[in-house]
Amino acid sequence: MRSYLHGTSVRLGVALTTIAGALALAFALSSASQASTGHAVARSASATSSCGPKPGVKATGSPINLGAINTKQPGTDFTDISNMAAAYFACVNANGGVGGHPIVLHMLTDATNPAQIAADAKQLVTTDHVLGMVGNTDIIECSVDYKYVQSIGFKVIAAGIAPECYSTPNYADVNMGPRYSSDGAAQYAISRGIKKIVFDQSNVPGTAYNVGGVAAIAKAHGVSLTQLTENVPITDANSVAIKETQDAGPNGAVVLNFTPPEALVILQAAQKLGLENKVKMWACSTPCNTDFLAKALGPAWQGHFYVNAELTPVDGNNSPTVQLYKAILKQYGSSVSGGIGSFSQMGFTIGEIATHALESVKGAYTVKSVNAAFEAVKNYNTGMLCRPWTYGPYKLHIANNVDYTVTPKNGQMLIAQGCTPISADDPGIAAYRKAAGG
Repeated sequence: MRSYLHGTSVRLGVALTTIAGALALAFALSSASQASTGHAVARSASATSSCGPKPGVKATGSPINLGAINTKQPGTDFTDISNMAAAYFACVNANGGVGGHPIVLHMLTDATNPAQIAADAKQLVTTDHVLGMVGNTDIIECSVDYKYVQSIGFKVIAAGIAPECYSTPNYADVNMGPRYSSDGAAQYAISRGIKKIVFDQSNVPGTAYNVGGVAAIAKAHGVSLTQLTENVPITDANSVAIKETQDAGPNGAVVLNFTPPEALVILQAAQKLGLENKVKMWACSTPCNTDFLAKALGPAWQGHFYVNAELTPVDGNNSPTVQLYKAILKQYGSSVSGGIGSFSQMGFTIGEIATHALESVKGAYTVKSVNAAFEAVKNYNTGMLCRPWTYGPYKLHIANNVDYTVTPKNGQMLIAQGCTPISADDPGIAAYRKAAGG
């Protein structure tokens, strides 16, 4: 996710530990998550009528307007995240809304154009009169808009990518972004005894930032690192796959950081050339955690390919939250092209957190009350993350920093490693844990 990788307006109204230590920590985190009593887990169920307070009663009050900005361009499309958040809100609106008010998500897209992104933010605020922003997933939006967002008092709930999504006071994300998710993929590879990492990613803004954590973790563990970038859409996947495997060698790992379609063309090329077992393992950041990719790869990649998963793996998971996620996706998610996977999970979780925050507002819904409610979210059990989610009054935010590893099997992505903290060898993770008290 990546990288996770004018605007057309669309409106839809940590260090590595011993195995025993890691297992103990995973158990502790899981127990803490189960002990948390966020409303999402309490009310989630397979029936979509459970997503609102009045089953079957359509919300008819004045709308609560929210906004989102997403990258949509050849090779990089993040609109599934906001589309799924909008699907969640549609479910809420069909079942009583928030205090009788429907939530309306105004979504704008861009093609990595700073001027357009800045104009989009101002349009949402001054023309669409949004009270807050949720679901922003964009290669450079946080870098372009963070000062403006801060000046108007918005506390954005996002699925971030750029450095400012994680290093500023006014953005908090449900995901780890390409940097920290790539950290997780590299950590897992190192835990499997690889001697070299070849890290390949989309040639879009932020490549140095994305690989920065991997470089720090690799250095701390004495693992060599080769960095590659590819223009997307990829036009010669065979050459890409050959270079990756040659650079990694039989004791190395190839770690990919692409959106699912771009990762898939590389992996399919590697399979066609018989390269899938020419390196010790292949890994990928979170965008590859999708059934679309698992089904397309087939059995040849079982035991060869591992994906960082920033959210709870849903295949084989029948928890109430996952049942509700799948039900909303089926009933309201016709615009979510990628189906079951990390992007739609992020959108679901954003919608869930935003709704929970809006339900806490007393009195009128205003910019001040809505954004105060967003920032006040604390220890909220989404049912989708390894541990409860907190926004908090911090100078930086990496709210999601403990995650899973999954691997494809029989067309699904199944757990290969349980909840594991991202390594504090990445200085961003170390800084956040110090600010947030662990």
